[in-house]
Amino acid sequence: MTHEKLTMAQALNRALRDAMTEDSSVVVFGEDVGPLGGVFRVTDGLTAEFGENRCFDTPLAEAGIVGVAVGMAMNGMRPVVEMQFDAFAYPAFEQIVSHVAKMRNRTLGRVTLPMVIRIPYAGGIGGVEHHCDSSEAYYAHTPGLHVVTPATPGDAYGLLRESIASPDPVVFLEPKKLYWTKEEVSLTTASLVGRAVVRREGTDATLIAYGPSVPVALAAAEVADREGRSLQVVDLRSIVPFDDETVCAAVRSTGRAVVVAEAAGFASVSSEIVARVTERCFHSLAAPIRRVTGFDIPYPPPKYEHLHLPGVDRVLDAVDDLQWEDS
Repeated sequence: MTHEKLTMAQALNRALRDAMTEDSSVVVFGEDVGPLGGVFRVTDGLTAEFGENRCFDTPLAEAGIVGVAVGMAMNGMRPVVEMQFDAFAYPAFEQIVSHVAKMRNRTLGRVTLPMVIRIPYAGGIGGVEHHCDSSEAYYAHTPGLHVVTPATPGDAYGLLRESIASPDPVVFLEPKKLYWTKEEVSLTTASLVGRAVVRREGTDATLIAYGPSVPVALAAAEVADREGRSLQVVDLRSIVPFDDETVCAAVRSTGRAVVVAEAAGFASVSSEIVARVTERCFHSLAAPIRRVTGFDIPYPPPKYEHLHLPGVDRVLDAVDDLQWEDS
């Protein structure tokens, strides 16, 4: 088994390179992904290695990028397209909802769309408006799409390889603030889509997080441990499909839960998590499930970002509010 120490951006680059090497039908395209290597250098070196027919730049037209990918996927290719930033993807939303998500159902399974839409998303980099949206709820609400988001370089590699190999379209959400995190990565393609993982064991309460919020949950658990409270941390990895089994088993084991997510709380993925877990774990809960999310506002200017995003203190405040006096 091969291991390398990689940043998340490097792990994604390696996943693309390995997939393109193994399968000539895999093509990569988007805005500035060619010779420049993308804004975050995720596609660095791919054009030089595979040529301009396999990794190439497109016009600034997201609807056109996704529309071309649909046609390619319908005709035997496996396109991987990049939306340069989360909010830049919205011009392509009609293509994603009306065609990408519906093609398999529309053709009674005769036409599949093996394509990946890579979207750098969420905050933590001091970006301005249109550069730091948490848009996962839009895609999770659209039947026909898989929606995944890694929190570690290892999962970035494995999830992207599995997403490229999938016969169904995948929206691949990449946490921008984690591009430079680094770890030893196992270059395997073990099945990860649809499976959550317990990142830290704990007995007093369960923190449920995904993507950019996982490090926040882990940091909160570390602080709580020094204060005498044991917090379990679950990383969803896959938003759609959702791993009810792992999440509910974790919550039942502690009886208390807090969901941590950067997106606004109203009508969100965090709302759905609370609903699902409450329905399935009601009789095991010692307190109502709490949420720590971004506020229900447009993404704020960079200097207010630290107030908007969930932090360790807000997470621990939510944990403190889990009716410990009744236990």
